[in-house]
Amino acid sequence: MKLPVSWLRDYVDVPSPLEEVANRLALATAEVDRIIRRGIPDTDGNLGLFKIGRVLEAGKHPNADRLQLCQVDVGEGNPRQIVCGAWNFGPGATVAVALPGAVLPDGRTLEKAKLRGTVSDGMILSEQELELGTDASGILVLEDGADPGTPLADVLPVVEEILEVEVTGNRPDLLSVYGMAREIAALYELELRPPPGAPELPLDPAVQVDVEDLEGCPRYDARLFSGVRIGPSPAWLRARLLAAGVRAISSVVDVTNYVMLGLGNPLHAFDHSKLAGGQIIVRRARPGEELTTLDGTRRKLDPADLVIADAECAVAFAGIMGGLDTEIGDETTEVLLETANFEPTTILASSERHSLRTEGSNRWEKGVDPYLVPQAAALATKLLVELTGVAEPRRNEVVGTLPERPVIRFRPERTNRLVGIDVSETEQREILERLGFDVVDGWDVVVPTWRARDVTREVDLIEEIARIHGLDKVPFTLPLRSAMFGRLSREQRLRRVVEDVLVGCGLSEAYTWSLARGDINLDALRLPVPISAEHAVLRTSLLEGLLDAARLNVDAGNKDIRLFEIARVYLPTDEELPDERWHVGAVLEGGFSAAKGVIETLHSTLHVEARFERGSEPFLHPGKSARVESGWLGEVHPNVLEGGWGAFELDLETLFAGIPERIHYEDVITYPAVHQDLAFVVPEDVLAGDLVAAAHAAAGPELREAKVFDVYRGGQIPEGKKSIALSVAFQSPERTLADEDARSIRERIVASLAERFGAELRA
Repeated sequence: MKLPVSWLRDYVDVPSPLEEVANRLALATAEVDRIIRRGIPDTDGNLGLFKIGRVLEAGKHPNADRLQLCQVDVGEGNPRQIVCGAWNFGPGATVAVALPGAVLPDGRTLEKAKLRGTVSDGMILSEQELELGTDASGILVLEDGADPGTPLADVLPVVEEILEVEVTGNRPDLLSVYGMAREIAALYELELRPPPGAPELPLDPAVQVDVEDLEGCPRYDARLFSGVRIGPSPAWLRARLLAAGVRAISSVVDVTNYVMLGLGNPLHAFDHSKLAGGQIIVRRARPGEELTTLDGTRRKLDPADLVIADAECAVAFAGIMGGLDTEIGDETTEVLLETANFEPTTILASSERHSLRTEGSNRWEKGVDPYLVPQAAALATKLLVELTGVAEPRRNEVVGTLPERPVIRFRPERTNRLVGIDVSETEQREILERLGFDVVDGWDVVVPTWRARDVTREVDLIEEIARIHGLDKVPFTLPLRSAMFGRLSREQRLRRVVEDVLVGCGLSEAYTWSLARGDINLDALRLPVPISAEHAVLRTSLLEGLLDAARLNVDAGNKDIRLFEIARVYLPTDEELPDERWHVGAVLEGGFSAAKGVIETLHSTLHVEARFERGSEPFLHPGKSARVESGWLGEVHPNVLEGGWGAFELDLETLFAGIPERIHYEDVITYPAVHQDLAFVVPEDVLAGDLVAAAHAAAGPELREAKVFDVYRGGQIPEGKKSIALSVAFQSPERTLADEDARSIRERIVASLAERFGAELRA
């Protein structure tokens, strides 16, 4: 939300410097994203070179058909001769003039110059040149009243500072200039001036209003203005709307936007002559009813939608958007002004149902103060009477049951105990009263209507006191705990292992969008209202985001790109919600072999066997892809990404399922081993492996190692037999083995092999 500071100053004297105010608001109220400065540079007396001028003479330039030669009074006694290219004014017009030496908002410095042989001693300005609007087709013609020579800054907001504020959803009262002015007044203990209004009008039943659904619309104020002249709004109003980020349209529409931005209550204006029967009926939509809204879209209404109707059909989406058939136009002479209050849930449901969000619906769905209607209607009435030349309007109103102000029992001593600061009871009371709360009957706190949806408990009042007193004054202390518990789950521990392995393989972790284009899986869940074509579906694979990240790095000229990501994917199901799965994916230079090497390292670390089978993923290179039990790997198809890129993606739940629950190991033995060589003559058909296995069985655990190092035939070996030589190591985890111990183990081996295979120990 954009807040012009000049507008804030209508209601409160905003302190300086503005940066300090922004920091205070960010800490206590709402984040201030930035401060925007626009308009005429306010340096070195530059503002004094912009004056109100009155055109005394205006006629065709003697040497140029498209230029006017003007004599302009700027309060100096003698008029200045100024050449101008616009023709939308004449003698008697009040205009904005920049004198030579003035620095314009775009940075140009104005100099006295000759145009087609004639001296131009200044410049008559358009609203675009002053950054007060977007119209550059003609110069800015001002209302009469200001004397020539009056500083332009006294008449128009030619210097503007704008606070760009991010308002949280629980504070709809801040979605207005007055709401933010109220916060600044409370923070700095300043006077808050009331907004201007008009005297209350008596009810007139001739203005026909019928509210059939008082639950959906507990309050409706209708005001009928006759003899309206539609035209452009004055420059000050257009400038304020532009600074707040709203385009000026016409006097009537601009007033409704101005009041919404200023006070926070959306309004709507109907061309009364286009209302069948001259009636306003607030009701639910009828089955099959349709409405063409101001954006030109024909919408089929739902019976749950709240609408504004005339005697025949729906003419507006209540609280969201008006109808095209009753739009205010240049020919409009009768205006019916709607100032109402709508129930938030109803507006939110209709807005989502029709994918239609507006400035009005944004406020209604968060909750607008139902007691704000008279104030908003009064300000709009005052402005419409002044700007459109109408006589006193007529008014009718329907009011249902409005919510009462909540009362909360408050204990001031709890503030110091919960927040850890020392705030006196007197200061706590003053803070609450500055914020609009009433403290009665000791410490019963009556909540103001504009905070009734947000402040409902005693702890909410404590928060209000803490933030206004100053959260920066809260000491930095850790909460007291007698003990702290918590540990990672098995899956969390294993995901960290996977991260460590991939980083060890030289990969860098990436974070990509959960929303994707849907290139990988066309069956992915599609968002009903995507934020963009690039983020239209819930991803079913990590590959798309990783490929985008790889392309970005390639375009930046980076080398040896190796990226991985561990994140969720969202697989479609027959249920309402998708199946959320943890995946690990990677894209890396080096092709198939690079991806296969990382996969093998990962499986080896997790003690899971990697069994590769032929794969055929459409985004991988034919003949250079494979599958493992938990996913796929391969070389990215050159049509997808050129340069020989490897990629893989594994489902972590499937991968982790193959990890043994316990990995058994034996401690390292520190006692020395006894090494011996044993050669046995055995029949030709005895296998060396069987011989080793039998030796282990006979010797027991103290035979730590038995390896075959020689097989020999011929010479002294009888026909049909062979010699198998074993290198053995005897070792105990408890002590150093003596010669007698080694002899006993060897004898058991020799006896066993002789019995099983007829083996004879060679000398």
